[in-house]
Amino acid sequence: MIAQVLAVLIFLSMFVLIVTEIWERHIVTLGCGLLTLLLVFGVGMQSIDAVIETLNVKSIFTLPFWYAASEAAESSSGINWATIIFIAGMMIMVEGMAEVGFFRWLCMKIAKLVHYRVIPIFVTFMILSSFLAMFIDSITVILFLAAVTIELSQLLKFNPIPMILSEVFCANLGGSATMCGDPPNIIIGTSLGYSFGDFIQNTGVLAGISLIAVLIYFYFAFRKELAKSAENVTDTSAFPEPKDAITDRRGFVISTIIFLCAVVMLVTHAQTGLTVAFIGTFIAAVTLITSGRKAPKLLKRVDYKTLLFFIGLFVVVGGLEQTGILNIIASFIGTISGGNVMLMIAIIIWVSAVASAFIDNIPFAATMIPVIKSLAATQGVDLSILAWTLAIGTDIGGSATPIGASANVVGIATAAKEGYIIKWGKYCKVMAPATIIVVLLSMLLIYARYF
Repeated sequence: MIAQVLAVLIFLSMFVLIVTEIWERHIVTLGCGLLTLLLVFGVGMQSIDAVIETLNVKSIFTLPFWYAASEAAESSSGINWATIIFIAGMMIMVEGMAEVGFFRWLCMKIAKLVHYRVIPIFVTFMILSSFLAMFIDSITVILFLAAVTIELSQLLKFNPIPMILSEVFCANLGGSATMCGDPPNIIIGTSLGYSFGDFIQNTGVLAGISLIAVLIYFYFAFRKELAKSAENVTDTSAFPEPKDAITDRRGFVISTIIFLCAVVMLVTHAQTGLTVAFIGTFIAAVTLITSGRKAPKLLKRVDYKTLLFFIGLFVVVGGLEQTGILNIIASFIGTISGGNVMLMIAIIIWVSAVASAFIDNIPFAATMIPVIKSLAATQGVDLSILAWTLAIGTDIGGSATPIGASANVVGIATAAKEGYIIKWGKYCKVMAPATIIVVLLSMLLIYARYF
C-alpha cells in the first residue's frame, strides 16, 4: 500500500513538473525515476528484483533484442532500451541529412515544381509534412518545413502562419501512420511486438483517410487568406535554385541512400527479423562512418536530453506497473465500460486525445500500454485494436493545443523568431476542430473496420 501511494505521488509530481516547466523535463523524469528506485522499490517494496526488472539492462545482451521475428513484448516492463537506441540512431541519421542540406533542397525543389504558386505549395507541403513524419521525427520535419515556408513567404509575399499550422497538424497525423513516425508509436510497437507493416495496415489506413479530410478542412479554413496571397504576382526568375541548398554533393547522395536503406529495413523488419534496435544502431554507425570528420559534430547535435527524458520516464512508469497501479486503472476502465468493447475504445481514444492535448503524449502512452495489456487479458479484448486506438488518440490529440506536442512548440517558436506570432486563441480556433474531426473520424473507422 505504501509503495502504491509513493508510486502515484511521484508520477503525479512528475506530470505537474513537466507541465509547469519549472525544470527541464529530462531533469524532472530522471529525478522522479531515482525517487522511484529509492522510495518505491527500496522503502516501499524492499525488492531488488523490481529494480533489476525496471532497469531492464540484461535485455540488451540477449539475441531477441537485436534479431527476432518481432520485438519482445516483455520489454515493456521498465526501461524500453529498444525505443531509446532506435530514436538515437534516427537522430544521428537526420542530423547527417540536415548537414548536407537535404531537407531545404527537398522543400525548394517541390516549390519550384509547382511554379511557386501559393495554393499548390500549401497543399503539397501538407502532404510532404505527413510523408516525412512517417519516417523522421516530427520536430525535425517542422523545423525545416517552417523555416523554408517563412523563406518562401518572404519571396512570394504571403502570410506563412496558415501554412505552418497546417504543416504542424499534418506532421502529427503523418507520425501516427507508422511505427517510427512518433515516439508513442515506437514505444507501442517495441513494447507489444508490432511491426512497421502492422502500423501501416492499421493506423496508416486511418491516417491516410484522415489526411484527405484534413486537406479539405484546412483549405476551407484558410481559403480567404490563400486566395488573397495567390493574387500576388512575383517574378520567380531570380529565386535561388534548389541545388544551391546542397552543401555537400557527395554527402547528399550518401545521406539519401542511407535514408532509403532505413526505410527499406523498417518496412521489411518483420520479415528479416532485424529489430528496430539493430536498425537504429546500424543506421547510426553507417552515418557516422561515412561522415568522416563531421562525425563528432553530428554526435554533439544529438538530443541527449530527450533520450534521458525517456529513461527517467520508463522508470517512473515501471513503478506504477510493479506496484499494480496500472492493473487497477485497467480494471476501472473495464468496469466503466461494462465489458463493452466499443465503449472501451471510445474511452481510450477520447481520454488519450484530451490528455495529450495538455500533457506530453509520450509519458501518457508509456503509462497506458500496460493498462491496455491488462484490459485485453481481463476483458477478452483484442490487444491490437486497443493498441491502434491508443496510438491514434495520443498522436492526434496533441495537435489541439500549442503545448500538446513538440512539433507544435517548434512550429510556433520558428514563426515567432521571424516576427509571426501565433497566440493560443488563433492556434486553438483552427487546430482544435481539426483534432476533433480526425479523432471522431478515426473512432468511426475503427468501429467500421474491426466490428
